[in-house]
Amino acid sequence: MRQVKHTPDQDKPLHFTYADRHMDQAVSKYDIPEEGMDARVAYQIIHDELNLDGNPALNLASFVTTWMEPEADELLKESANKNLVDQDEYPQTEEIHQRVISMMGRMFNAPKDCDPVGTCTVGSSEAIMLGLLAHKWSWKKRREAEGKSTANPNVVFSADVHTCWEKFARYFDVEMRVVPLKPDQFFMSADQIGEYIDENTCAVGCVVGTTFTGQIDDVQGVNDYLLKLKAEKGWDIPIHVDGASGGFVAPFVYPEVKWDFRLEQVRSINTSNHKFGLVYPGVGSVVFRDRSDLPEELVFNITYLGGSMPNYSLNFSRASSMVLLQYYNFLRLGRAGYERIMKNIMDNAQYLEQKLLETGYFELLNESKYLPTVTVRLKDRELPDKVVYLLSDLLREYGWIVPAYPLPPKADTVHVLRMVVKENFSRDMAEKFATDMQACIDKLNTLAGDFEAYFEKAKAKGLVEGKGRVC
Repeated sequence: MRQVKHTPDQDKPLHFTYADRHMDQAVSKYDIPEEGMDARVAYQIIHDELNLDGNPALNLASFVTTWMEPEADELLKESANKNLVDQDEYPQTEEIHQRVISMMGRMFNAPKDCDPVGTCTVGSSEAIMLGLLAHKWSWKKRREAEGKSTANPNVVFSADVHTCWEKFARYFDVEMRVVPLKPDQFFMSADQIGEYIDENTCAVGCVVGTTFTGQIDDVQGVNDYLLKLKAEKGWDIPIHVDGASGGFVAPFVYPEVKWDFRLEQVRSINTSNHKFGLVYPGVGSVVFRDRSDLPEELVFNITYLGGSMPNYSLNFSRASSMVLLQYYNFLRLGRAGYERIMKNIMDNAQYLEQKLLETGYFELLNESKYLPTVTVRLKDRELPDKVVYLLSDLLREYGWIVPAYPLPPKADTVHVLRMVVKENFSRDMAEKFATDMQACIDKLNTLAGDFEAYFEKAKAKGLVEGKGRVC
């Protein structure tokens, strides 16, 4: 065998990334390596590993924005090194932050005599906790002023909420009273909540655009019921609206529906700007109807970064990029732009819905469209529930990521597929998805009813577990 003579130049970085000496060595995975490597090589190694992830453009499971304009990408790079919390050093960034909150307050129809306040967060989970903490604190102050016990506060919400509601109750020692769904009703109505509310209820949560089905709770009905309680018993119970998914859809798609600050008992609203606010993750917001709805005791004045800066958050330091990108979208699109985009995605969702119905395999879970989501169940009730999980598995072979899951308790006999239509999901993509779905159905039909064998095979590959996909 011919021997290759070693020369000192072999240890020098080459101009070709894949010819670098590090490319034929194992990459450190759990310990920091003793020596570093060329920047191009480090980038390429990580870049190549990320190719193993799913394609964000084909991810119909996530509500999160996966595309923005090149100008937004540039603004992101320019502002990633600015700490949003450092208001003394970056006062104009904080000014823009407050503009975003003000714009959202007006988007949610805050009355003209109110002064909406709030803060941008890392997402709706933090925003919900901040909103509910404010209501818990206000309830406690009212009870103390009346000379009553402040023990055992509770919060009432439906089983259609995101997990972060349960986290709030557990983390902040508040009893959660969950209104169950029904096999034929997948949202909370006003006639369900009476038995769950008492004088220790610090807030009622309503969802606008549920994760499970895309529907909305009966916010106006709940508001009217709470106004009646206030008149009869003096209980002033606020509503916190979880608009994580629907907060940016409702104002532009169904502005006539009253769910926001037009309702007297709606005192706070959260939304995920990184969903239909059309901004990359992670950014959410909590907005209070008026400054009086945010107890002063919860706002901390920070001095150790220079100056005196008010802060109301669970998290602290983070990049200002996403807040600035939300302001970019407000200026770039305006109300007219958001209306056009929301109309486009709702139209594409309806188109996809119709194409799936044409297969004869599915039926809609809900006729009313409050979110650009398509949620379907099997039309033939004789088919085993696991068929939807098998379809989810097969779709992955085409690159599509589509979740299959059972609904929450009391409606958990219903198993669904849900597709989220986002801004960059075009009509052309919808047609392609419908074609691929039909191919998956055809493949299932060739199994001649041997679903059990196919399911066990998918389970062995780690793609499904029990009745649901591993999340």
